[in-house]
Amino acid sequence: MTLQPVLPLLLLAAIAAAIVVARVIALRRLIAAARNRAAVWRWCGLTLAALLLLMAAARPVMGNDDQGTIRAAGDGEPNVFIVVDRSPDMRVEDLAGGRDRMAVARDDISALIDHYPDARFAVISFASRPALDWPLSADTWSLRPVTSAMTPYASAPDAVVQTNVGAAGNVLRYQLIGARQQFPRAQNLIFYLGAGAAETQVPQRRFELPEGAVDGGAVLGYGSADGGPIPGTDVARSAIDEQALRGVADQIGVPYVPRDGTTPLAGVLQDQGTVIGPPPPVAAPAGRTELYWAPALGAAILVLIELYLVLLEFRRSRLANADVVV
Repeated sequence: MTLQPVLPLLLLAAIAAAIVVARVIALRRLIAAARNRAAVWRWCGLTLAALLLLMAAARPVMGNDDQGTIRAAGDGEPNVFIVVDRSPDMRVEDLAGGRDRMAVARDDISALIDHYPDARFAVISFASRPALDWPLSADTWSLRPVTSAMTPYASAPDAVVQTNVGAAGNVLRYQLIGARQQFPRAQNLIFYLGAGAAETQVPQRRFELPEGAVDGGAVLGYGSADGGPIPGTDVARSAIDEQALRGVADQIGVPYVPRDGTTPLAGVLQDQGTVIGPPPPVAAPAGRTELYWAPALGAAILVLIELYLVLLEFRRSRLANADVVV
């Protein structure tokens, strides 16, 4: 039998010692007050209940530790980083059914959340500069309305020529470093959603991520070779810049996947070997039996007995007071 305490054993031992001292003082007061034997038995019951709760907190486990290591819940779930292009190029309506690129990207973000229901998500948006729209969190319930309302930034006069496909590089780098420190066993998956930067006139930054920090993901490219006008600008034809997107995929170390809005993203993600890396090995806790419930159950029974006796005394005292008043 082994112990897997919820608190350090030294702290549990200190709490046990404090309980024993407090209960011994209470016992001396009972004896000094010349209480009857029933009071002493009740003292024993409450003392035993407190010690049983400490035993439950120590988490006794039956089984062989050699069969595997039980990890903390959730520490192996993936970290999914979504990098979203919100430049004016994402307003172009050149995808299936006349839909704009951002609309299809929003659908794909929703599909990613559905595909990894237990993952932690972070959302980084960019155009010429990056912004952390959603820090790494498992709260997908609140994330959905944020991503469903995501639109391209307002089209400033020089916004099209200022787009930078690598603008999110530094933010993503530091997010990955933090994720590796906080969740060292979790996979880091990066999904970059963008249209490239066909009209840009600025030097493009590169993604320089920590070595070995990326376990999978994909660069998802939106747009067609024919392109279309960018609403709110003078650009009459903006086509997808696949060369820039393939360059981003090489820098991150993930495959490039063109998206035209006709195929659900779930179909693309079925190929687990190319889109995401293999899941980390998790040792099975076979042959191990948790025993904390036994002392916890005993403590609950003793506390319920004491509660019953207290209520019984309270009822008797009320009846006695009623007789005196009468």
